[in-house]
Parts: sequence; structure tokens; C-alpha cells
Amino acid sequence: MRKVILLPLVLLILLLSSCKGPSTRPEGLTLKQIGQQLELLDENIIKVQAEDPLSPNGQKRVVPRTINKDGSLAVVPAGDWTSGFYPGVLWYMYELTGEVEWKEKAINYTDLLEDQQFNGSNHDVGFRMFSSYGNALRLTGDESYIPVLEQSAKTLITRYYAYVGCLRSWDFNQENWQCPVIIDNMMNLELLFWASGQTGNPVYHDIAFMHALTTMENHFRPDNSSIHVVDYDTITGDVRKMDTHQGYSDESAWSRGQAWGLYGFTASYRLTDHIDFLKQAEKIAMFLLEHPNMPDDLVPYWDYNAPGIPDEPRDASAAAIMASALYELCRYSENGAMFKAKADKIMESLGTTYASEPGENYGFILDHSVGAKPSESEVDVPINYADYYYLEALLRKKKLEAR
Repeated sequence: MRKVILLPLVLLILLLSSCKGPSTRPEGLTLKQIGQQLELLDENIIKVQAEDPLSPNGQKRVVPRTINKDGSLAVVPAGDWTSGFYPGVLWYMYELTGEVEWKEKAINYTDLLEDQQFNGSNHDVGFRMFSSYGNALRLTGDESYIPVLEQSAKTLITRYYAYVGCLRSWDFNQENWQCPVIIDNMMNLELLFWASGQTGNPVYHDIAFMHALTTMENHFRPDNSSIHVVDYDTITGDVRKMDTHQGYSDESAWSRGQAWGLYGFTASYRLTDHIDFLKQAEKIAMFLLEHPNMPDDLVPYWDYNAPGIPDEPRDASAAAIMASALYELCRYSENGAMFKAKADKIMESLGTTYASEPGENYGFILDHSVGAKPSESEVDVPINYADYYYLEALLRKKKLEAR
């Protein structure tokens, strides 16, 4: 008799659980816990600024980036390429919670980057300014942010080489490179597309569009993996060499670079409706998701071809970028349901296995990211852009499931 009763009860429980509304929080990590971590991080930033206010080059320490090799909190100047991500994290927390304290903190840290609108020393003006000022404008509607973003776009296009069809990424290593373009640069195009719509000037759109086309033509191998650095001849525009700066080898698939490409081409499709950009994003996604070295939890090793797999470090930042990109890509692709499920799996993994323990890591949300393994820089540590794209993915998941 007990067996007859038990089976319907189990079926009823399963049925009820399947009818629950979609979760708006990642498995294993709540918004309250995230908020507690970020409050701790803010306290630790203030301590560092009070005890050691200037960086070695004499610039004011502004935002947290990672944890140094000696275990101290790395608080970097406004000119650091990652400086926009922490203000962006605060803006996303405001968007997720509606709590004014996050808005106030976000405004304060965003304002500290104002002079970066003129920093044309590399391509990273897009990272710095659209993650901070771009989110500020989007969430507040405060038009005082517009001139700063417009100037940022003007600064960025000074790096455009018409004969190449790309924005030059870096100025260093000039003995080896003439016009190096990295796959990461796809992430800075959104600033230019925005500027074109804001100002009505097509030059921003045209430069961004051409950069994406040139990158699509020259950065990808037949298997749809991405080269990290493509160097161009500044006179002829021809490809001079292809190599890596942060991956395992010139021929390998550096995991964060693959994620940058996936994200960048997905965003470029949204902003242009150019179908080839969507197709490229889908190809990249399938390369990653079907790669034989992709772990079951979908948090990749720092390079898909790293020689010590499965004992190589994972890169939570690459996973967070990939999840955010997949949540957007699923809106446009015929494989949308599969891409959404994969993004959900990544977020579950990050929230359960790769999250910082409460009160640890100075308050960073995620642990286990990799900056540049070949130079043993930022290996298996928290990094601010991992937190940024994790929260962005959380927001995108929430909005998708609310529809």
C-alpha cells in the first residue's frame, strides 16, 4: 500500500518543481551575498587608498583590479585598461537591486575616470568608458555623460588605419609589430556604434563596421578559433604576422580571446543587423561548446590547447564573458534554446564552484581567473572584469526569463 502512495507523491513533487517560475539568481550565489562581498571590497579599496594612495608611477589609485602575488589588493589608476569594470559592477548592482547606495557608489567611481576620455594610448578607451560612463548614461539618462562618451569615441578613432581597415590596439613592441590588432578590440566597437547613432556622424559606424569585417576575414582559422594578435603593414594593409601575447602559442586558442570574439561579433550583429556577424558568432560558439578540451562545467582552461590539461588553471573570466555573450546570442540564433541552456550551466558553475568564499578575496565576487599565464601574471586569482561580465550575464538571464 505504501508503494502505491509513494509513486504518485514523487510524480507530484516533480511536477510542482517543474512548474516553478524561472530563477533570477545564479545557483549557489544570492544578490545579498554578492552585495556583502562588494561592500567588503569597497571598504578594502578605501584602506589601500589611505595607506598607499599612489601607484609606483605616481598616479592615484582608483579602482580594484585583482590580488597581487604578495596577497595584497591591487588598486590601480584610472589609466589602467580595467578601470571601467568596477564602476560597471556597481552600476549593474544598482540595476539588479534598485538600491540607491549602489548608484551613489557607481557615480563616484565613474566620475574618477573622466579624464580617460582623452587617453588614446591604446584601444582600451572603449573598455574604460563604455563599461562606466555608458552604463551611467543608460541607467540614469543624465545627459552630462554624453559629451564624455562622444569625446571617448573621438579619441578611439584616432587609432584607425584606413589602409588596414582596423583600429590599432597597442603601441608597444614596435620592433616587432607595425599595426597590431588583437581580438579583444572587438569589445570596443560598441562605443563607436553608439557614437554614430548619438551624433548622426556615420564615420564612427563605418570605422567600427570595417574593423569587424577585417577582423572576421583575418583573425579566424578554418576551425573558427581566433588568433590573438594579427599585425598589419601600415602602408599596404597586408597581414605581416600572426601570433599571441597571452595565449599558450601562436597556433593555440586562448580562451578569453575566444570569448571576446564571441561577445564582440554578437554585439556587432545587434548593432548592424549584418548577418555575417551573426553567423561568425554562431561559429565561434559552436567551436567553444564542442571543443574536446571544454570541461563538463563549461568553465574553460586558460587556453584550449594548454599542454598540461587537465591540470591547467581554469579561467572564470572567459566563462563569464562567454555566458553573457550566449545570453544575447540566444535571442538571435536558431540554436537559441541550446545557447541559453549552456549559459545557464556556466552561471551555475560560476556561482557554486568559482565564487569567492564569503568575506574572502577582499570582496571580489568570483575567484579563479587568469590574466596572462605565459608571463605568470594574474594566474588563478579574482579579476574585476570577471565580476563585471558575471553580473552582466546575471542581468541578461533575468531579463530573458522575465519575457
